[in-house]
Order: sequence, then C-alpha cells, then structure tokens
Amino acid sequence: MDERSRRWRLVLGGAAEESLGELGGNEAAMDAALAALYDSGAADGSLEGGRRRSAGLGASAPQVARWLGDIREYFPSTVVQIMQSDAIERLNLTSLLLEPEMLDAVEPDVHLVGTLLSLNRVMPDQTKDVARQVVRKVVDDLERRIADKTKAAVTGALNRATRINRPRHADIDWDRTIRANLKHYQPEYRTVVPERLVGYGRRTTAVQRDVILCVDQSGSMAASVVYSGVFAAVLASMRSLRTSLVVFDTAVVDLTDQLHDPVEVLFGTQLGGGTDINRAIAYCQELVTRPRDSIFVLISDLYEGGVRAEMLRRVAALVEAGVQVVVLLALSDEGAPAYDHDNAAALASLGVPAFACTPDAFPELMAAAIERRDLRAFAERFAAR
Repeated sequence: MDERSRRWRLVLGGAAEESLGELGGNEAAMDAALAALYDSGAADGSLEGGRRRSAGLGASAPQVARWLGDIREYFPSTVVQIMQSDAIERLNLTSLLLEPEMLDAVEPDVHLVGTLLSLNRVMPDQTKDVARQVVRKVVDDLERRIADKTKAAVTGALNRATRINRPRHADIDWDRTIRANLKHYQPEYRTVVPERLVGYGRRTTAVQRDVILCVDQSGSMAASVVYSGVFAAVLASMRSLRTSLVVFDTAVVDLTDQLHDPVEVLFGTQLGGGTDINRAIAYCQELVTRPRDSIFVLISDLYEGGVRAEMLRRVAALVEAGVQVVVLLALSDEGAPAYDHDNAAALASLGVPAFACTPDAFPELMAAAIERRDLRAFAERFAAR
C-alpha cells in the first residue's frame, strides 16, 4: 500500500479495508484509536468501532486512559487536543474527568480547562488538586505566550497617548517630530523647520488607565473565561493600569483581589447558569471613577436574561460619560459564537461594535482602546474572517 492509499485508508476507516487493504504496525494502532472515537458505532456513547475495529472505550476509565495514552503516542499534541475535546463532547466522558488518574493522562489545553472549571462544584478534593496542576500548566503556557506582547502593546499605547504638542526640550520625540514636519523641509537650508513639536509625556508611575473586564461565565463562554482570566492577571501586573475583573451569570462576582494568581481566578468562576448582563454592567458602573481614563470591556454572547432596555441604557450612559467601551462576543481562537444579533445591532447604533477577538489580537485591541481609536476597523477585520 503506497503512502496515498494509507492516508485515505486512515481517513475512510474500516469501510475502505476491502478496497484499500489492511494497515499494519503503528498505522493499525492509529486506525484503532481513530475508530474508537469516530466510527459510526461511537456516536451512541459505546465507542464500539466499525465491523473490524471493535476495541471501543465504553465507559471504562482504564480503557479511556489507555486510549488517551495511544493518541498521545501516535498523534501530535494539536491533534490530541482535538480528539480529546471530541471524545468529551461525543461520548459524554465528562464524568471520567473527575478521576485523578484520568487527568494525569490527558493533554492539557484551554478547552479541557473550561470543562474542568464547569465541574468545579462537583469535583472531589483529591481530583481538584490534580485539576489545579492541569490548569496551572495551561495558564503558565498562556502567560508565556501573551505576557510580553501584551505589556509591550499597552506600554507603547500609553506612551503615545501621553505625547504632548508643547514639550520641553528634553521631552521632544525628535524622530516623530521630523516625520510630522517633513512637508516643511527647506531645500535651500537642507533642514526641516518644525511647525509642530511632538513630545513624550512626563514619565510617571501614576495609574494612567482603569481597565474593567466584565466576563459572561455562561457555559458557552468557557474558553473566553480562561483567556480573560489570564489576560486580566497580566494587565493587573502593570502599575500603569488599575485592572478589575468581574464575572457574572445571574449573580456578579468581583475577582479583582485574586488577580495575583490566575489559577485562583479561574477556580473562582462558576461556568454555567443564566445571564444578567444589566446587573453586571450596573456593578461595573460603580467602579468607574475616571470616565475619560477608563476602558470597559464586556465579553459576552449578549443573550440577556435581565432587563434589555436597562442594559442598553447603561451602555449608552458609559459612552456618554467618556468611557471607552469594548464589547467582545468571544475572546478565543474559535471566532464568533452564536450570539444575540439584535443586541449586537443595538450596541452598534450606540457606537459600540460587538465582535469576536482572538487572543493574539487582544493586545493590539487594548492598545487601540487606550489611544481611543475607532474600533469599527477591528469589527470589520474579524467579521471578514
């Protein structure tokens, strides 16, 4: 069997064995692992494969643990994460994640963390210790990915936002001053006569912006909750920002005092339940003490279980007061989820576009918010994806 035929055989499964032939060695093991999850018999939760691939996983923890070991051996980690997520969703294996030995066997990723957080209230203490280790591994990896980029983007935006047009000599940004005045170049003198000076703001250790992240913790927002918690912890580590993190369902919880440890933040959430956006915004309004220097980021799919008219009135009041309001339908790699289009349209009419944002783009988005740039360009960019 040539390479092309082998690949098609793995894709098509046991039904193609007669026409393409049998697999051997590692490829047979890969075939069995795929069959246990994706063959037609798997959809009923039994994980009994096709006519030849009958190993299955059933509801047996030892079998699932062996299967997890097999897929980690034969597939790259990105594929393993997808297969794990599919197994949890297709085969209702969530309950098995309450067993410590199962958590030791899985490949940690954001979606697994979301599932573990949704089980937080029913998780035994012994399992919770292992779950914290899994969550810690994912959080540490995310922080390595995003911390430097986020701090650089925010610091640069704050520097640009504090530039002044009548600087002292020591505060002149000569590079930007020259570029801003190139049209005033004097050929006969071979120099630029600056009509406008561009300067840096005075160096300060004072808090320059207040950032409030308000995160919907309904079940569909699991990945967004994970990313939001980590980003909030990174932003809170910057002395130039005063960062607050508020999560909500039908109740509102302020997790700001836990931002020193994003793992504690995540275990302080309660994924699932209803949604009262109006109540959450009402709480966040009380946190706003300097409207013109405040950024309010609402992360929600906008399915409002509270008073819709009051929610929109509160957003309008924030905008009118000078708060830079950002509404994200999701903060994840999956793009825009199902969301309330009517509420999104109503927010857009207030000058607040609602759009999904990937974690990689979030630092740039925060920089734009700090500089009070029009965010409609971001909305158009992500809508086009």
